[in-house]
Amino acid sequence: MRKARVLFVSQEITPYLDETHIGKIARKLPQGIQERGREIRTFMPKYGSINERRHQLHEVIRLSGMNIVINDADHPLIIKVASIPTARMQVYFIDNEDYFHRKSVLTDKNTHKYFDDNDERAIFFNRGVIETVKKLGWAPDVIHCHGWFTAFMPLYIKKAFAEDPLFADTKVIFTVYDEEFPKTLNKKTGEKSVISGVSKKDVKHLDEPSFVNLMKMAIDFSDGIAFGSEKINADVEKYVKKTGKPLLTYKSETEYMDAYNDFYELVLEESNVLTD
Repeated sequence: MRKARVLFVSQEITPYLDETHIGKIARKLPQGIQERGREIRTFMPKYGSINERRHQLHEVIRLSGMNIVINDADHPLIIKVASIPTARMQVYFIDNEDYFHRKSVLTDKNTHKYFDDNDERAIFFNRGVIETVKKLGWAPDVIHCHGWFTAFMPLYIKKAFAEDPLFADTKVIFTVYDEEFPKTLNKKTGEKSVISGVSKKDVKHLDEPSFVNLMKMAIDFSDGIAFGSEKINADVEKYVKKTGKPLLTYKSETEYMDAYNDFYELVLEESNVLTD
């Protein structure tokens, strides 16, 4: 038996972007879980607004160089890394010129509208994380996803990589936040998300790729769900409770560290992993 490995995948992490609720949790939680004896790895997108010099990002050549095909187009995968010295914690960044060199995160700086390719950016990010973890040869016991941008991770782990020895026993926890985006993603999101091992039926919710439907897809393929905000979309909350899956309700800033630590133990209780 060994200590549990937790892979944190977040759409944002403080201090690399302006501070947000998700960013603060994704910064503090991995450190706290590491201090409680877990092994951790942490990933986020390398948005163009991140100052690489200030945060001392550098490319990891041995992990970069793969191409990921989305919508019949090749997109080179670039991996960068930085350290948070005060936390003895590294953050891996998924980068690509087509998707992440624009100087904003999810919306156009001038029009404030969501980018039409946010679906492809999210798909690339999630697939990029999986391919990088494979190259690292680091088998996670738990993958903990934060933010709608990570909603494709449960789908791919449970369907496309279900037979991969590295992920065969991996449990996925998805934290839902109050971050509903307007309208829907690109109407072809479902079609573009299908890869080997994933069927059209698996992405049936994405016939209309709204925030609620994206959450439903993530919930379907997750082993445990957590509420990261006090207020959760009512339809999503109802859907979660209907599944009967393990649920961690919202916890305050003083509670969530230990609560998540215990929740990992809950989803791993049948696994041969030392969780104490």
